[in-house]
Amino acid sequence: MYFKSYHMFGKKQTKPQIDQEQFELIQNAQRRVKQKKRLYIHFVIFLIGAVFLIVANTLLGIGKDLKIFGLDWFVIAISLWLFFFLYHVFNVFITNKFMGAAWEKAQLDKLVVKQQLRIEKIKANLKQEAPLGS
Repeated sequence: MYFKSYHMFGKKQTKPQIDQEQFELIQNAQRRVKQKKRLYIHFVIFLIGAVFLIVANTLLGIGKDLKIFGLDWFVIAISLWLFFFLYHVFNVFITNKFMGAAWEKAQLDKLVVKQQLRIEKIKANLKQEAPLGS
């Protein structure tokens, strides 16, 4: 990282300049922080919601007689919500960790190379079929 000096009204100011690779690393880190933040928010909302559902059923008597597959409705609701929360955890810590920005860039590069090879093949076929200057 290097610094460039700028003069404005006689005062010397330095602004950090970062290269493209560092910028991409920073963007990736910011994206991961946002993912984890959303996951933690999801967890807190899940806990509050689960407590609310339990209180609504047991203390307030909402849906006291409603049973689904022999279980109280709030147990099914919390179980479904837990499933979606675990799916969110899997996406943040497993899938995105291995299939993050670096994986996407590698896949993009691979597809670009394939496309360039196809274009070269088509150009070669065109040259063979219709040579220029005939």
